[in-house]
Amino acid sequence: MEFCDECGSMMKTDDEGRWVCGSCGYRKNRDTATDEGMITTTAQEETDVVDMSESEEDARPTTTAHCPECGNDTAYWYMQQIRAADESETRFFVCTECEHKWREDDH
Repeated sequence: MEFCDECGSMMKTDDEGRWVCGSCGYRKNRDTATDEGMITTTAQEETDVVDMSESEEDARPTTTAHCPECGNDTAYWYMQQIRAADESETRFFVCTECEHKWREDDH
């Protein structure tokens, strides 16, 4: 990895093997002595991206939780940091029947 001498941003390699800053456009030649063993990656093709949207619902974890709306006893759950970093995460539940959403705090 190389950083720009001008602005400090991370640099990439161009087709000619030179370092190019994506922010300010600064260019410099690569030092082959220090680049030994370096691997240059290419951008990911759109066809390489896996679409998980169809199976996303099946991948959500479930638990036994009583829905206050319909009385169902199964819900999907996830955790999210919504307060300060030194506070615990909040657990959210989504009913598997009526999709009612509620939260559980540690207070």
